[in-house]
Amino acid sequence: MAKSNKSKNNTYQLNTAEILKDYQLACESRQASLMGRKEVFMGKAKFGIFGDGKELAQLAMARAFKNGDFRSGYYRDQTFMFAIGQLSIQEYFAQLYAHTDVNAEPASAGRLMNGHFATRMLDEAGQYTDLTKSKNSSSDISPTAAQMPRLLGLAFASKLFRENKELQQEEFEKYSINGNEVAFGTIGNASTSEGMFYETINAGGVLQVPMLISVWDDHYGISVPQEFHTTKASISEALAGFQRTKDKNGYEILVVNGWDYEALIDTYQKAAQISREEHVPTLVHVTELTQPQGHSTSGSHERYKSKERLEWEAAHDCLVKFREYIIENKHATETEIEEIEEAAKKTAKEAKEAAWKAFIGDIKSEQKEALHLLTGLKEQSDNGETIDQIIQDLKAVMNPLRLDAIKAVKKALRLVKDSQSDAKKKLANWLKAVLEENTDRFSSHLYSQSENAAISVEAIPVEYDADAKKVDGREVLQACFEAALNRDPLVFAFGEDVGKIGDVNQAFAGLQEKFGENRVMDTGIRECTILGQGIGAALRGLRPIAEIQYLDYLLYGIQILSDDLASLQYRTKGGQKAPLIIRTRGHRLEGVWHSGSPMGMILNSIRGIHILVPRNMTQAAGFYNTMLKSDDPAIIIECLNGYRLKESMPKNIGEFTVPLGQPETIREGNDVTIVTYGSMCRVVMDAAEQLEEHGISCEIIDVQTLLPFDLGHQIVESVKKTNRVVFADEDVPGGASAFMLQQVVEKQEAFRYLDTTPITISAKAHRPAYGSDGDYFSKPNIEEIFERVYDMMHEFNPVTFPELY
Repeated sequence: MAKSNKSKNNTYQLNTAEILKDYQLACESRQASLMGRKEVFMGKAKFGIFGDGKELAQLAMARAFKNGDFRSGYYRDQTFMFAIGQLSIQEYFAQLYAHTDVNAEPASAGRLMNGHFATRMLDEAGQYTDLTKSKNSSSDISPTAAQMPRLLGLAFASKLFRENKELQQEEFEKYSINGNEVAFGTIGNASTSEGMFYETINAGGVLQVPMLISVWDDHYGISVPQEFHTTKASISEALAGFQRTKDKNGYEILVVNGWDYEALIDTYQKAAQISREEHVPTLVHVTELTQPQGHSTSGSHERYKSKERLEWEAAHDCLVKFREYIIENKHATETEIEEIEEAAKKTAKEAKEAAWKAFIGDIKSEQKEALHLLTGLKEQSDNGETIDQIIQDLKAVMNPLRLDAIKAVKKALRLVKDSQSDAKKKLANWLKAVLEENTDRFSSHLYSQSENAAISVEAIPVEYDADAKKVDGREVLQACFEAALNRDPLVFAFGEDVGKIGDVNQAFAGLQEKFGENRVMDTGIRECTILGQGIGAALRGLRPIAEIQYLDYLLYGIQILSDDLASLQYRTKGGQKAPLIIRTRGHRLEGVWHSGSPMGMILNSIRGIHILVPRNMTQAAGFYNTMLKSDDPAIIIECLNGYRLKESMPKNIGEFTVPLGQPETIREGNDVTIVTYGSMCRVVMDAAEQLEEHGISCEIIDVQTLLPFDLGHQIVESVKKTNRVVFADEDVPGGASAFMLQQVVEKQEAFRYLDTTPITISAKAHRPAYGSDGDYFSKPNIEEIFERVYDMMHEFNPVTFPELY
């Protein structure tokens, strides 16, 4: 690996004006950090985490960052965001205060704590802007190293745009210019201990993508020193085996001190040039950084750093060293430097005050209106004295939040619940309007709100020729995927065994040969970065289908799905999207790790991603067609035991769509409504046939999608007819069956129409044992369903339905 030292023969020349501009920006950023900490301690912000000590390296990195490039970063990158012009100091403080106006805080509209940066990549209609004409930052997340898998995908997109000639058409120029874009990733040294980092490093080296990773190394992870984090106490030394050679691919690894201005400039120019021109990954290990204010506002670093270490940090603070460099090289005098520092302090202070004024002004305006209406209520109420105290308490709040006025108004309205006064009506109307506004402020954009939202995709019925051929279910999927690949060059599929053999169940058989390795491709066994690869590529406008071989293996990537993909539209308030389709399979058959149905885990952890559970491959194909027309992400869970079952080949295989949130009644009945999905549909249908022989008529409803769930409340209409309901699935007790019960009995108010207690039929609490017996005794079977439904009818009419055993 290369060690960059101060060079007297710089390849990148800077003039004095540029150097002093960098110093001023570094000082402004430092002041923002210092002032931000004080704002938290004054109670004006909830929490603070800052980028002090990292300023110089980020200025150097920013000089190598070009239009079209992408960042997937770390919550200390404020100086970099200032330097590329994608964050103002006022916006920085607006985020610290959690200002919910997207114009004031465009990264997250106040939904993320400070230090979480993003650029708006979508216009107001939810369509992509020209990403090649802007400097782009994907939306930050807090979990350590979780930005790395997405980084891989952002870089992989450049590779596809460069190597797939079909993507070099004018209609795709807003996404990429021949794949010339570099994906810049940043991470703290301690976070490199995470498995996601190592998995990304390995995948990036295998794929050889234009990815530039910066490790900000201040020698600590909160209180834990480097020797407890990293082998050899150095990530560049630990990764030395990844260093590329003349005859073997790998990384270009560079090491540079974080206080050495000239060396930093040269190092980043070199690293970016290698990644951009040679299309290979680079890693810049920026060492000897400091963190002057410690980890965050949650504690002081004086508790765990020695006196010697603190003295070293004071001497090697990058601003101190930069100041020395400027004076030593006669770019400015001491007096001129002091003037820059004072100007920086003034700039930061003015930006902070403007941000606070805008933030508190919105709230105080709302509070003022509430106080006016409360005063009117006081004058018309017998509880005037108590209401007056509520008014005084609200006025006394030093730094009011929206919740203060809401709580005061609700408290007052409780006192006048029996009143019909004009003042009460006005106050109640105000409360209703404000709560609606707060729904937009805090609860919008969990899913797409554009015209391309998945729930808005038009339903196109499946069509069949009179002599439609019966084929294996996997052939229906194969035809669907072939149509999608033919239709749209942005579509590509990847995953373990997807390429050469066409996936383990043959739904992609022959498609790599037909469309090439840039459209249908194999990956290593690395579920976390398969998902990250898909997220990053989807962020850049591509339409990836990422395969996770078995549903059980989603556990490897559930954190990425939950913290990154599921919250993306929400945490940017519609500013970014990643319409990734995750293809997987589960239910029945092969034992503990190949037949899972962990639906409750998925349902509870990835709100923001649609969960589609087709009962056969034709339904699955319709869902793929639907999602490829939408801008939402989805998981499509195919039935593991359905690939060899015969289905009719649709005539309109590439066009028909299955709508989301619309259950299908697959058997009419009068006595009991059974709600289920996926592979359980066949089991329940067989049980219903046997129940019919004993005089019990079952209506069976396939929910088809769990998220969204029965948007039109169709299921309760069935319950009105049968007055009994059963929820059957293969998840553990209290999993998806409990979710469905809550949706129907509580949300759809089916309890009003029930003559008997609703029941759930689920798998055992353990995972399924291997073999046919293991499947039978671990998951719901025909006999169990028969017995549970029969028992329900026995309770209702024991004469007609006597005890079975």
